[in-house]
Amino acid sequence: MKRLLTTVSLMACAVAWSAHGAEQNQNKDQTQMEHAHAIPDTGGTAEEKPMDHSTLDHGNMPEMNRQNMPGMFGNYPMTREASGTSWGPDSSPLDGMHAMRGDWSTMVHGFANAIYDHQGGPRGDAKTFSTSMLMLMGQRPLGEGTLGLRGMVSLDPLMGKSGYPLLLQTGETANGATPLIDRQHPHDLFMELAASYSLPLSEKSGVFGYMGLPGEPALGPPAFMHRFSGIDNPEAPITHHWLDSTHITYGVVTLGYHYNDIRLEASVFRGREPDQYRYNIETGELDSASVRLSYNPTLAWALQASYGHIVSPEQLQPDTNVNRTTTSVIYNQNLRGNNWQTTFAQGRDATNEGVTTNGYLLESAINLANTHTVFGRLERVGKNELFLPGMPLAGQTFEVSKLSAGYVYDFPAEHHLKIGIGGLVSGYALPSALRETYGDHPTSYMLFARIKIQ
Repeated sequence: MKRLLTTVSLMACAVAWSAHGAEQNQNKDQTQMEHAHAIPDTGGTAEEKPMDHSTLDHGNMPEMNRQNMPGMFGNYPMTREASGTSWGPDSSPLDGMHAMRGDWSTMVHGFANAIYDHQGGPRGDAKTFSTSMLMLMGQRPLGEGTLGLRGMVSLDPLMGKSGYPLLLQTGETANGATPLIDRQHPHDLFMELAASYSLPLSEKSGVFGYMGLPGEPALGPPAFMHRFSGIDNPEAPITHHWLDSTHITYGVVTLGYHYNDIRLEASVFRGREPDQYRYNIETGELDSASVRLSYNPTLAWALQASYGHIVSPEQLQPDTNVNRTTTSVIYNQNLRGNNWQTTFAQGRDATNEGVTTNGYLLESAINLANTHTVFGRLERVGKNELFLPGMPLAGQTFEVSKLSAGYVYDFPAEHHLKIGIGGLVSGYALPSALRETYGDHPTSYMLFARIKIQ
């Protein structure tokens, strides 16, 4: 308990300090967004002109109205809500098909990528595969509060248990005996099956509860495929297991409280990451805990700091526990119909065996005229799992860096669909001890086609 109280105090100081630099822009951002979201006066009040919610399709509503839709976990805009219970900037785009069916407000969102992947150097490999995600959400009034249901599935298991080639990536296993190295594991079929209930305490405050099997605890920034800055990049970050690897957790309970634009939440969850059986639902003791403080100082900014004690996250290292600390800052700007988002995140993993490593991520994406998307990601992380036990360099920590840049062109298509083609190129900065293994200047690339619900 003392450790948690100390951590919360430190996180509060960190968020307040980070927000100080953005505070001077708050009034300007607020005025601009309120003007952008203003609903035209139609000459009558809501009582005079009732709305028929049974046939309302929010996919055909102006973006300004869609961004005024209420959130599932509190009395703030739905655009603030990202993966799990995490927050993004209020000004974030609200993708997906939205509709009202009676008392239910629903959303369908997702994407599918067909990818050719070529990872360079002696440890590289090539593979053609697909990644995908489909999310279904619904919320409705219940008593004085709001009931929420969320489901998310993926067909990633079809690519095989060994996933896809990705230089410098580590974590999890394909067979329960050897770790995945230089490969990204597939996501499970069931990524989230969760229910929530939120209750307003006043116009400015409220509480919520969230349960998932699987779900996402209050730890880290929004998961990479739920950030606008990262969703169009088809490869996972190599900092994944320092920032957001708990986004699929088989058993989580979260309670939270928010006042205005500040929220404190805490979770208990199962620390073990998913095993190699990607189609099942796992169960186990809720043996881990986390706490997260989030702050949205203006409509353009989202900040968080979090701490988690994760018990035995890796199947092949059952005696290793991890204390994870993360901080992140997300900035989102609407630019006359275009959108630009940048995320900076830092994660620190300290094990009970005395090994501490850090990961840093900076990613950005800009969408122009709903047709052209340019994205990039820069990472630096300390990797100590690049060699199997018994090899000469096993267990040593190497500071590695990766830079990726890519582009997507979206063709004109149906209103709710974006069909595009794109590519990305990645380069690496490696210490001299790794050059014999990975080559002096390995280069990787991906070519992909995708369809996305908007």
